[in-house]
Amino acid sequence: MAEHLLEVDDLRMHFHTRDGVVKAVDGVTYTLDAGETLGVVGESGSGKSVHALTMMGLVPMPPGRIEGGDVRFKGRSLLALPDEERRRIRGNEIAMIFQDPMTSLNPVYRVGRQLAEPLMIHKGMSKKDAWARAVELLRLVGIPHPESRVRDYPHQFSGGMRQRVMIAMALACDPDILIADEPTTALDVTIQAQIMELMQELQQRTNSAIIMITHDLGVVADMADRVLVMYAGRPVEYGSTDEVFYRPKHPYTWGLMDSIPRHDVTTKGELCPIKGQPPSLIDAPERCSFAPRCPYATTVCLESVPVLRTVGEGHLASCHRIGEEGFSRIELPCAGVGA
Repeated sequence: MAEHLLEVDDLRMHFHTRDGVVKAVDGVTYTLDAGETLGVVGESGSGKSVHALTMMGLVPMPPGRIEGGDVRFKGRSLLALPDEERRRIRGNEIAMIFQDPMTSLNPVYRVGRQLAEPLMIHKGMSKKDAWARAVELLRLVGIPHPESRVRDYPHQFSGGMRQRVMIAMALACDPDILIADEPTTALDVTIQAQIMELMQELQQRTNSAIIMITHDLGVVADMADRVLVMYAGRPVEYGSTDEVFYRPKHPYTWGLMDSIPRHDVTTKGELCPIKGQPPSLIDAPERCSFAPRCPYATTVCLESVPVLRTVGEGHLASCHRIGEEGFSRIELPCAGVGA
């Protein structure tokens, strides 16, 4: 028996382009158990989605190349499996909700056919039984009149309803792991709340594990058991939700927290964003990638890459200055001010 449902060990996915090597994922490590939710957060371009696509075997190679590490699912290396065997796992035991349902759903096929197809492929169902199950799935995710909507095309659904269809497709085969890549992007807050509630209800029913990739720290605070903070392709902090939110150790995590509007502060003023832009990942120098934007950076930060180290029980962070006497979070003048 595998100790964990999923084990990601020092995963590295680089893209070899004419301009140079893009280190999109550069040393991601974590574990995931059944019934657990992991929140993966960070700015755009931090490698959140690419690491998930690498696990699913959906990164085109070339230009992509796995430079190191491993992904073990139920004790087996996904990266070492033949393509045919990996296809049997993808969509069946590990499923993914993609960012944009309108580009992920085929516009020329009815929704019912797209829901029924994985059931016929992975579960060996007849067409009749698969269509009946497709109706059940639409009902399960809260789409009204599923008996008729199952014959509609994707363009006949609203954005929120298309996202529900994507969730239904991902859950069709009762996967052990559900990867949700920005599942609430471009949805209004009411629909966002409904989608999150739906995913939590389905997780409780099936005891599936969820990897929630998002920019929304509020979603992570509500849903996740543990949090992985990524920056420039690397993990910079990892731990339980309580540890990362209430006792963060990395300056980048501090910056993310200070960027959140505070509703318990009545003084009006500016929010406190992280200054600067994420670095280019093409031939990135061997240093702390956050150093150019970090108000705490010193000479050592510009000379070598910090490693993840234990800073508490199950809590890891990668910063050269952790443990230094007097090194602590600075309350910036604009930090925590409500708009």
